[in-house]
Amino acid sequence: MKKDILWRVALVYFGILVLAVAIIGKLFYIQFAEGNMWQEKANRMTIRDITIEPNRGDIYASGNRLLATSMPYYEIRMDLRAAGLTNHIFNNNVDSLSLALSAMFRDKSASAYRVELTKARQENKRFHLIQRRVSFNQLKELKNFPIFRHGQNTGGLIVIQDNQRIQPHGNLASRTIGYTTKGETGNIVGIEGAYDQHLRGVMGLKLMQRISGNAWMPISDRNEVEPRDGIDVITTVDIEIQDVATNALLKQLIAHRAHHGTAILMEVQTGNIKAIANLERNSRGKYSETYNYALGESTEPGSTFKLMSLMTALEDGYIRLEDSIDTGKGEMYFFDQRIADSRKGGYGKLSVKEVFEMSSNVGVSTIIDRFYKGREQDFINHLYRMNLNDKTGVEIRGEGSPDIKYPGDRLWSGISLPMMSIGYEVRMTPLQILTFYNAVANNGKMVRPKFVSALQYHGNIVEEFPTQVINPSIASPATIKSAQKMLKGVVKSGTAINLGNANYSIAGKTGTAQIANEKYGYVMNSRVSHQASFVGYFPADNPRYSCIVVVNSPSNNVYYGNLVAGPIFKEIADKVYATSLDMHEPLIAKRSVSYDPPFSKSGNIHDLKRVFDHFGLPHKTTGDLYDWVTTTRQDSFIELQERIIIDAFVPNVVDMALSDALYLLENQGLQVEVRGRGKVSSQSVPPGALAGNWQKIVLEMSIN
Repeated sequence: MKKDILWRVALVYFGILVLAVAIIGKLFYIQFAEGNMWQEKANRMTIRDITIEPNRGDIYASGNRLLATSMPYYEIRMDLRAAGLTNHIFNNNVDSLSLALSAMFRDKSASAYRVELTKARQENKRFHLIQRRVSFNQLKELKNFPIFRHGQNTGGLIVIQDNQRIQPHGNLASRTIGYTTKGETGNIVGIEGAYDQHLRGVMGLKLMQRISGNAWMPISDRNEVEPRDGIDVITTVDIEIQDVATNALLKQLIAHRAHHGTAILMEVQTGNIKAIANLERNSRGKYSETYNYALGESTEPGSTFKLMSLMTALEDGYIRLEDSIDTGKGEMYFFDQRIADSRKGGYGKLSVKEVFEMSSNVGVSTIIDRFYKGREQDFINHLYRMNLNDKTGVEIRGEGSPDIKYPGDRLWSGISLPMMSIGYEVRMTPLQILTFYNAVANNGKMVRPKFVSALQYHGNIVEEFPTQVINPSIASPATIKSAQKMLKGVVKSGTAINLGNANYSIAGKTGTAQIANEKYGYVMNSRVSHQASFVGYFPADNPRYSCIVVVNSPSNNVYYGNLVAGPIFKEIADKVYATSLDMHEPLIAKRSVSYDPPFSKSGNIHDLKRVFDHFGLPHKTTGDLYDWVTTTRQDSFIELQERIIIDAFVPNVVDMALSDALYLLENQGLQVEVRGRGKVSSQSVPPGALAGNWQKIVLEMSIN
């Protein structure tokens, strides 16, 4: 029995010894053979690098008015299986939490929130979405809600911060300002996209360690990288003018029930875009900025292209402004294509200048067909030399491509030349047309449109963008002068005579074009859609600003450029002129001012003259030097006449101030009694009487 017990005990001890040796061996294996692997795994679970988002740069209008900035918003989620969230806590507080959420967000009823949270807990959801785009003030209040007030471990509250981009001025230039995206393509819209590399800044990096409670604590480390805030972008946009342009465009779009429209205002010398509005009607009949038509929509411009056509013929020496063109009865045919003027019966004989002013389709197409038929390449090459087939190259992406086809192209036909001369079978964007007209206003120098003037970092300018010249001279000075005369004539006596005013002059061109549909041509469902435009500059004699307005598909049977687009141009121009004092003629001050001199009390001459001189009141004295005077108001001056004062006699103090009357009377030994206030109107002792010692005299005062 004893041996059996000893054998069993020995067997147990041997087993324990073998197990101990195995454990020790495994420890050594883990420590030395797999030590590095387990150390790295532990670090991955307890230590990690956290990227720190930098503050995105702001976008400013000229004058440092904020156009776009970043605001922190929060995404609220809930861990319905948090370690400390017991059934007791959840069931006793879910009704109160649901009521609070419903009252804050007003998107669901309290009962709907209760059903949603209960279902999420049953499904063991650990990342259930409660609400997106929660503000900081809402978050502060939400942290005190039932259940959530216990924090993440017990209350299951999960808060994810996300910086949202906001535009304080709402719809104003919103498409040009652009927006940010988080997809693979990155930021591609507007100024936000064009300058994203500067705006987004540089990510920071911080080493964090997991501690108890599933919280993360930063670890001091020399390899830590601080984030660098984004650079601010200063645009050329003037927010006041932008507001005027947007509202002027909106009023006309509503009045004419148009589909969409755009308006651009540019500084002639610099190319700075001061305002750019793009509005489109949605399915609900409301207008908003959904697409940058000014930059991206390339359409047939219509009559605004006639300037390019006639400038080509002028530059080649084929025509002069005084030359006569017979437009007949206002219609003609090129093969089977009818070209007609808007005036029934035609204009008859016109000068070249009048052809442009009256926007005669027959006149322009006749000129171009007469001199370039058989030499179509010369006409197109000249248009190319004026950069009309090139993009402007602005920094914002999405610019539409101009299309001026060349003889021999697949779509070239026998009617292409006359049709192109009046703005059909060519395509340009509003910004490209404006850039050309701006060059005419700038005496031939074509500058690139510019949306951004500078970059700044924490208030300090780090880079400025100078004006870029596309073409130093699009035409000879003589041709430019002729073009300027034609543009002035359009407003003075042509199709835009309704835009003239007495304060400043406008030069420009109206445009009315039929809109072609890809499938049905210019006529669809027996209706023709039109595009109305006006482009020009002001003041005409000393151009400061150029502007283009394009309205697409006005549907109230009024579609001419002078009536639809012209009023928008004029409203923008009026605002700019009214707020630009340097555009006004200085007022010349009159050398003399006619006015009635004021009434004055009589009194001491030295005191009165000091007051008159201080206020610049004209006055004259008569006689020799004396101390006391009587004042008399004449037509244009105050006359000062001597008032004789003799010792021992009662002086005349009528019309004097009380201070002067007391001085004179008391110096003569009189006892003065005063009744009323103002100046002396009468005295009880007449002037010239012998003054006795302490004789009483009563002064009646008058406020007049």
